[in-house]
Amino acid sequence: GDGTYQHSGILAIRASIAAKVNITYKILYNDAVAMTGGRPVEGGLTVEKIAMQMRGEGAKKIWIVTEELERYKNRGDIPVDIPILYRDQMPAVQLEAREVEGCTVIIYDQTCAAEKRRRRKRGTFPDPDRRVFINDAVCEGCGDCSVKSNCVSVEPIETELGRKRMINQSSCNKDYSCVSGFCPSFVSVIGGELKKAKVTGLDMLLENLPMPEIGIVDGEYNILVTGVGGTGVLTIGGILGMAAHVDGLASNLLDMTGLAQKGGAVLTHVRLGSEIDILRTPRILTGCADLLLACDLVVGASPAAIECVRSDRAKSVINSHNTPVSSFVENNTIDFQQANLKKVIEDHTLDSDRHYVEATELATVLLGDAIATNMFMLGFAWQKGLIPLSFEAIDQAIELNGIAITQNKQTFACGRMAAHDIAALKDFAKPFINTALHEEISETTEDVIEKRAGMLSEYQDQFYANKYLKLMGKVEVVDYQCILMAVAKSFYKLLAYKDEYEVARLYTNGDFYKKLTAQFSGNFKLKFHMAPPIFEKRDKVTGEVLKREFGPWMIRALKLVAKFKFLRGGMFDIFGYSAERKMERALIKEYENIVHLILDKLTKENYQLCLEILELPMSYKGYGHVKEKNIKNGKIKLEKLLSELDQDVQFKQAS
Repeated sequence: GDGTYQHSGILAIRASIAAKVNITYKILYNDAVAMTGGRPVEGGLTVEKIAMQMRGEGAKKIWIVTEELERYKNRGDIPVDIPILYRDQMPAVQLEAREVEGCTVIIYDQTCAAEKRRRRKRGTFPDPDRRVFINDAVCEGCGDCSVKSNCVSVEPIETELGRKRMINQSSCNKDYSCVSGFCPSFVSVIGGELKKAKVTGLDMLLENLPMPEIGIVDGEYNILVTGVGGTGVLTIGGILGMAAHVDGLASNLLDMTGLAQKGGAVLTHVRLGSEIDILRTPRILTGCADLLLACDLVVGASPAAIECVRSDRAKSVINSHNTPVSSFVENNTIDFQQANLKKVIEDHTLDSDRHYVEATELATVLLGDAIATNMFMLGFAWQKGLIPLSFEAIDQAIELNGIAITQNKQTFACGRMAAHDIAALKDFAKPFINTALHEEISETTEDVIEKRAGMLSEYQDQFYANKYLKLMGKVEVVDYQCILMAVAKSFYKLLAYKDEYEVARLYTNGDFYKKLTAQFSGNFKLKFHMAPPIFEKRDKVTGEVLKREFGPWMIRALKLVAKFKFLRGGMFDIFGYSAERKMERALIKEYENIVHLILDKLTKENYQLCLEILELPMSYKGYGHVKEKNIKNGKIKLEKLLSELDQDVQFKQAS
């Protein structure tokens, strides 16, 4: 990082150059010191200065990689032999650097994502009028977008057809690297505004809220606030500290932020005292927290948080929203284990004063932004009498914070209302919930089969749907419902492979536009990120097919392609001759054979093994090279499982 480079890192580079070590240093110029929460780098460091300094130190070769080439139209004093390249050239630059003997340097110029968001709020950083939207019907849930972007704003969404992806528009940093994921589901919305529910009558609902009984601080009172980076956890701590000052109390704050990474765990220790001498340390000692304010369930159940609470002392207010953790970026099938996380908190907090609230959903619906969640939680805890500070002090602290004062006061009041009468608040919010963004998911096997048969009829025709129903009829004789459910979902996935006709249909059947307009308003235009076979272009380094950007005219082309779905699988199907389509059709036949094999060999003892075999096609996710890789891995696993099944059958026959 540029901060580390400035205060000590340059010495390591200097030593490497002197020792003639074959090494490449990557210097991230992110315009902030992440280790201390995004403070500016001292000394007025610039990319130009770093490049000149590295040239003076004797680096063998230097590259500058940036997210904005426009900033370098005027190269200034940067030598002409130092290439200035767009960030997608990074893999090629790294391959070139490893072949250069001696010490080389890559300077990566990209402003810290968390800092971008903060500065945009303050109006000191450009805010592009472009947002990214994922058509979840087209999305396969393969996770390649998360691999490409490493961004926790690419969140899971549970649908009828499994876990897909969505963009959390409240936390999105507008980095746009997620569109590089090899998937045609990404659309750029240019000029659109996020649609917020026009909530009317909220002020009237929040009038005349009863004042709770507020306790006094006799000695000390400790509050542990937990959440994720970039959502305002530190702000909550700051407001509590200022409110304590207004009330004439002593306070001590400790922010355990680690790196200033969006999505990282954040814990704020808030210690209130009748006298400053009582608060000998800013950290809440083991088992000494009086209140756990878990704005995020995952962090609230973490070892660092649980260390501070004790079941005979700690009260708790917990946001029950299913927040995706950073490991979801690496494992898209991760089990978020909500029940286990809740049990951890329940084992370490008072049963008599534990409160769960779906703060994220209510805050988003009523206030239009998930960032309001933490202030909502503060209002809830205060109304429950769990924060020994006066209303006037908190109100004044919000004003002194100086950011979104009116909205924060309203959010605090909404949290109070949730604590006072949650049923009334939910009833009030119900008409403003955007039903277009909420999908009902089938629960019974009968519903799953019926719904998928209908979807296959739309996919191709009724004859094609009957092919599905015919196999399901043979499996229905099995006593195990899990086996039936596995085949119902897996066979459908193989039959409804997303070729060019299906992608086109899913963009033009009306559902996409309905979801798009449910989230965006204004006179916007669309840009599509796809890799049609006729426009194929490959990466020079990896050899993988690259996506390209297409304008609004693409929707007309998709409407035309969708009309020719009747050609699918026939001799006039020009797309059907590709290796990928042949592979997909072969998988259908292969799976039918496997189902018949399993039906012959299924027993009570090998039930779990058979289930694992039948569920394998659900892992065949993605498009192009991504899907090919997943299928290859699946085939290896299939061969192993079938071998185990044969051994199991042979053993039973022998015994």
